[in-house]
Amino acid sequence: MSKRRKSQRATEATPKREKVRDVFVPRPFEGLVDEPEWIALRELVPAASAPLRLTPELVEEYGDRPVTLATVLPMAAPAMTKPDGRVFVGLQRHQQSGDVSRDLAEALLCALRTEPGGEVTVPPLPGPGPRLQDILVDGPLEITMHEGFEFWLDPGAADDPTVQASLERANAAVYPTVRLAAARAAYWCQVPEKAHVRWVLPDDEDTALDALSRLSVAGTLTLGEHTRFAGMFRAHGRLVPVWDLPEATPATEWEAPVAAFADRYAEALKETEPLDAAGRRARHGLVGRSSPSADPNVATPADASRRAGPSRSATGRGQRRSGSRTSGQDMQRGPPRPEPSSEPAIAITSMPARSNWALVSTFRS
Repeated sequence: MSKRRKSQRATEATPKREKVRDVFVPRPFEGLVDEPEWIALRELVPAASAPLRLTPELVEEYGDRPVTLATVLPMAAPAMTKPDGRVFVGLQRHQQSGDVSRDLAEALLCALRTEPGGEVTVPPLPGPGPRLQDILVDGPLEITMHEGFEFWLDPGAADDPTVQASLERANAAVYPTVRLAAARAAYWCQVPEKAHVRWVLPDDEDTALDALSRLSVAGTLTLGEHTRFAGMFRAHGRLVPVWDLPEATPATEWEAPVAAFADRYAEALKETEPLDAAGRRARHGLVGRSSPSADPNVATPADASRRAGPSRSATGRGQRRSGSRTSGQDMQRGPPRPEPSSEPAIAITSMPARSNWALVSTFRS
């Protein structure tokens, strides 16, 4: 028998691997009550957690195990389990498909199937299946902000000197971030030599742009004296305006200005007439004049990785980035910055996004 014929027979005998088709979902958290907060925790907040409730069907199948949503887990893992049965699911991770909601749901289901304390294995492309909206009892997120990542650890785990050293390196990479009460999904953060307020708007992009354009024409787009509207970026189908603030002013001082802006924005949303010429020019300025790169003075998660331990590539061969990560929005990264001479604009960076690959290398509690 010829070699060619043998090769053909071997090919025919080998079962074909079923291809998993990836589908891009621009608004993965659509339908959830706290959609803007889900986006903020994934894109803006370095260290926070919130309890999640499983549907009665899952409770009946797996038991009433406590489930905690975390911004990021050790090594940016998708999920982890504790010996006492607790389950943690990480929002900010490396491998992901085009549907973040499906990814998170699969990670949670894999954790529920894993023995308490065991290592959770999650496929990079989960394929069709339930999404967060299908497996959770929806409701407002009860968010707890953390100054560091101690919430990962069991009592006494930090007594280990190696764990303590890794924890200190991880915590050093966290920028101070405060959740503002003035508006849902609005966060103040302080980075070297500057501070920002970033607000995930809950409205449709076109509607939000029209409202912001009206405020721009009226000259009320800032948060007050010594502040500057820096621009916007898109995150999972929603707009995130960014304001530059004086570095020395504490977060509590911005509650009133943000509340006043939220009122102005709400009033602008009520106007349904088409934009006039000035409004259209303002809208064009918001959309059309954008900066191609992010602020070089803002540290990236890759910098945090170098401080915390050996660096690794954020993306393996054949793995796909999706959603706002495709646009280069990094976890804990400062907002894209317009040029000083440009008008405020929507800015989408072209730099490949990188995640917190080596924040922690030894947290195995």
